[in-house]
Amino acid sequence: MTDAAPKPKVAKKKQAKPTHPPYAVMVIAAIKSLKERSGSSKRSILKYIVTNYKVGDQASIRLNIALRKLGKAGKLKQVKGVGARGSFRIPPPSKDGPKKPRGRPKGKKAGAKKAKKAAKKPAAAKAAKKPAAKAAAGAKKRGRPATKK
Repeated sequence: MTDAAPKPKVAKKKQAKPTHPPYAVMVIAAIKSLKERSGSSKRSILKYIVTNYKVGDQASIRLNIALRKLGKAGKLKQVKGVGARGSFRIPPPSKDGPKKPRGRPKGKKAGAKKAKKAAKKPAAAKAAKKPAAKAAAGAKKRGRPATKK
């Protein structure tokens, strides 16, 4: 066996922090400044970002990701297209704050369970009465034979 000298570990270079703001901020600024009536396309947003900010080679890919995230978060409204394709707009701010949930309030479930248990007992009594009622109805009709289920 030969004694192999352990290789010195190479220190990884830390990536320099970007000189531009986050893509979400750049996209919103681009859409606001472009002021396109039918919404701004990805191509026009990218063109604005490249001319006004110092971004790298992967600007297009990172823009795709930013557009999708902003769309899911509700900060952008997609007027045309799907995913990162199509036209984007900034939705108007909602006039009323958080929306109230529709339907029954969820806090009153304990009382509802007791009412359901009480309702099941009469239902069982009705089920016992139904076969007798069906037999009587079957005797009256005589037009068709009873079907088996």
